[in-house]
Amino acid sequence: MVRSEPATESGPDPAREPAGDRALTRRADVAAAIASTHRSEWARVVAGLARRFGDLDIAEETAAEAFAVAVERWPVDGVPPNPGAWITTTAYRKAIDRLRREARRDDLHWEALMLADDSDADDVGAIEDDRLRLVYVCCHPVLPIEARVALTLRIVGGLTVTEIARAFLVRETTMGQRLSRAKARIRAARVPFAMPERGDLAERTDSVLTVLYLIFNEGYLATDHESGPLRPDLTGEAIRLTRLVRDLLPPDSGDRAEATGLLALMLLTESRAAARVSAEGALVRLDEQDRGAWDRALIDEGLALVRERVDAEARGDGPMRRYQLLSAINAVHASTAHARDTDWARIVALYDALERVDPSPVVTLNKAIAVSEYDSPQVALAMVERLGGALDRHHGFHTARAELLARVGRSDDALVAYDRAITLAANSAEAAHLIRRRSDLRHRIEGETP
Repeated sequence: MVRSEPATESGPDPAREPAGDRALTRRADVAAAIASTHRSEWARVVAGLARRFGDLDIAEETAAEAFAVAVERWPVDGVPPNPGAWITTTAYRKAIDRLRREARRDDLHWEALMLADDSDADDVGAIEDDRLRLVYVCCHPVLPIEARVALTLRIVGGLTVTEIARAFLVRETTMGQRLSRAKARIRAARVPFAMPERGDLAERTDSVLTVLYLIFNEGYLATDHESGPLRPDLTGEAIRLTRLVRDLLPPDSGDRAEATGLLALMLLTESRAAARVSAEGALVRLDEQDRGAWDRALIDEGLALVRERVDAEARGDGPMRRYQLLSAINAVHASTAHARDTDWARIVALYDALERVDPSPVVTLNKAIAVSEYDSPQVALAMVERLGGALDRHHGFHTARAELLARVGRSDDALVAYDRAITLAANSAEAAHLIRRRSDLRHRIEGETP
């Protein structure tokens, strides 16, 4: 007897699934939908609320309340057809209700009622994108530079206090206090949530570029997250906003050149994302990555932007700044087919220039890694050892030190350094990589033991 085959391979018949299994599947689907909506809509919702209400606390807290309602309602009612619009509407209603309960009701009540008006919003000034506008607002000169960056990462980037504290190499409690003070200072100074005029953008652009760089970095190799160690939602948003900043600035300005450098840096870095983490979930070092997996289109665009700035420097447009130099360093790697052919002399020279315009322990640490390839690991190790006081809580410092100690034959010290780096690793991918490197070194030591 010939048995008929199903027309499609659609999986098990839902009607035959146990009710408990269907409920679990439904909850998992709803949880995934909420997480996805949070990643894609958080910044837009908060930015819209902040522009309408002029209050960061209201914007952030009512957006969070809207997602809390989604956690309660969506498992019962189902995921709405347009999750982002549902969150936005719920957040606005929460904001209106909150304002009506405020002691300052007289003035704010009418402002709340205006939210129900379907007429066009007020003129948004020089920037039409809500999220980019909020970045510039958070980077107001009334705040110290560290507070501007941290506040924008929290409000616009949606990063947790823990993630921001890691980016700044400070304790979580310290960062929480810094964010609270920043919002209080904005309220006390009555900072308007209107955009500055185009001529006034320059004083905030350095801070804005720093924010976008840190948002990108968090996305490129984040703390452990439900989406994995890489967060393309953050890297993609950082790239999008950087394009907008670049287009916003005068073509011949130094800030436009620096925004071009940052965009090039992001594109060249993002091109390596597919090769950044192994199938086992471990970080893959640059010299071990499959360069055939790099995104050629992103590389070509990034290299074109780097050449644009290098040509401008050759014409006498002034020396390159931080992001222009970092993009030039990445261009050396992106232009090299094999790691063994890397022009380390060029990279060391670029780091020399970077130390002059943006001196920091992290820059010197990265320069030392390049020196270890161009000159010797002994010279590089001496440079790294001098950074211990400044970078003791930085896992990259202990990783570099472990690598260099192993190369100069101090294997036992290298194992201790690896242990410290593993303790400080920001995510499971980084930890897995370090555990493997430590294990490889241990096996080599045991193989050398008579």
